[in-house]
Amino acid sequence: MESRDQPGVPGQRPGSGQEPGPEHMWGPVQPPPPPARPPAAGPPPPGATPRALAAGLLSLSGLGLGHVLLRRWGRAAVSWAATGVLLLVALPADPDGVPAALVAAYLLLLVLAGADAARIALRADFGRWPRPVLAGALGLLLLAVPVGGTVAYGSARDEAVEQELLGRLEEGDDLVAKAAKSSFLLSAPDYRYALALYRDLGEDHPGSRAAALVPDRLEAYYAAVATPYRAKKHCEAVEPLTHLRTLPGSVGRKLLGDLAGWPDTPLAESLYGCGVSRLGGTGPDSGGKELGALLRTFPESPQAGRVGPAVSGEIRQQVAGLKGAEPCAVTDQLRRTSALVAELPETSVSSLGQQADDGVRDGVYACGVDEFKDKRFAEARQTLTDFADTYEGDGRGKHARDIAVAAEIAEARPSAGKRLPGSGKPGGVRMELVISNGAPNDVEVLYTGPVTGTVKLKTCGSCERYSSEATGAARACRASGTSYPRARLQLPAGEYHFLYKHGTGATAAADSYASGSRVQPGYTYTSCTYVVERDRYGLDLPTVPDLSDLLKPASAH
Repeated sequence: MESRDQPGVPGQRPGSGQEPGPEHMWGPVQPPPPPARPPAAGPPPPGATPRALAAGLLSLSGLGLGHVLLRRWGRAAVSWAATGVLLLVALPADPDGVPAALVAAYLLLLVLAGADAARIALRADFGRWPRPVLAGALGLLLLAVPVGGTVAYGSARDEAVEQELLGRLEEGDDLVAKAAKSSFLLSAPDYRYALALYRDLGEDHPGSRAAALVPDRLEAYYAAVATPYRAKKHCEAVEPLTHLRTLPGSVGRKLLGDLAGWPDTPLAESLYGCGVSRLGGTGPDSGGKELGALLRTFPESPQAGRVGPAVSGEIRQQVAGLKGAEPCAVTDQLRRTSALVAELPETSVSSLGQQADDGVRDGVYACGVDEFKDKRFAEARQTLTDFADTYEGDGRGKHARDIAVAAEIAEARPSAGKRLPGSGKPGGVRMELVISNGAPNDVEVLYTGPVTGTVKLKTCGSCERYSSEATGAARACRASGTSYPRARLQLPAGEYHFLYKHGTGATAAADSYASGSRVQPGYTYTSCTYVVERDRYGLDLPTVPDLSDLLKPASAH
């Protein structure tokens, strides 16, 4: 059987390895191509490097544009999220800024994003991309976004810092304004805190707007602290001005400028004004603390030169006051002034010590005399006895002792204090008074009248105590052969007051005895003292009959 072939095509049977060709011709069949293999590694396509660089630059902006062009949306979203987190933390700008760790992490992420975009772009299809130069230019342009943002953020942060510093300045201003309304003692903590704020602004932030305002604020600070000085309240101004004077050591002269030396003159004036105002005062401080501080701190100041004359004038004024109604009070003032002078530097007021001591001496004498006149006999006796003992060389010592004797007599016999004892020696004829001691103990006889004095009689060893005044009057000082201790006084005529004080040998119950009498001219008077023992009370009491009976003329001239 024959086969019929297609016209113009060599005959071949199906399955013989010959298949019809495109023109319906039979021919040899080509074997199928081998399976596809991955392309072998080799250099990137021409122009890939510029395009990769452009993709990397586009991703460095933080907007993820490199990955957007590569249609890698997940990677672009990472850049967007990182930039969003950074903006969320950074805005609004504050003085503390963004944490350094966050900034470092963000920058690292940008670098990684750029490197990743560049890596992918090396093998990507660029058929739909713009020209590499244009893409690179766009990437460089977009780098201005993070750079500009950084600059803008830095400016915003600087402004935030400035606002915070201005806030501190305002806080200090408010504290100073508040402190100026009360005394420095109460407001000192506020003042010191405000000063610390000003100092920190000026020294730690010298280029800030707040620091530029610190000099004006310091002037206001000084003015507020010195408010008592401007009001002429010198004592109240001493402490705050002293505080201002110490500031150069803590704040620094460079920051203070001319203010550093300003407090010297106001402080010297306040120390002087306060010290002088307290001279003669009754308080615990009579001005010595302030005047002493003035002389030690500002010895060459005009105010220091005025201390001596001021204190001297005060002493003279006080001495003049001794002639007034309250010499004892004035004496206390003189004592305080004398103590004040003792506290002052001797080289500054060398002549005031003696003047103050003399004033006290005059005051003590005047006080004792005034106490006697006021019938305060016990105080007068003590004051004038102390005067005579302390100022032994004073010419008034004898008269002071006479007044003290009269005061002691007047304590028992007030009529003896009607008038001060005379300070001179009266003229005229003097009468003799012989006083004998018929008691078994010592006796001191005090007398006052036209003349004043004391006389002491020793113990009569052979004398006895008498059972009654009548027995004593009959037998005292009359035993024959007995030598009685006696004293002879030459007295001008006049009224006298006597006080007999029993000493050694008397019992604890022995009393002093006071009496008085008038001595007339032309006679010699005798007196005897003795002791009567009163069995009823078991006491030994000294007895001297009234001088009107005892001092009888023994002979007439």
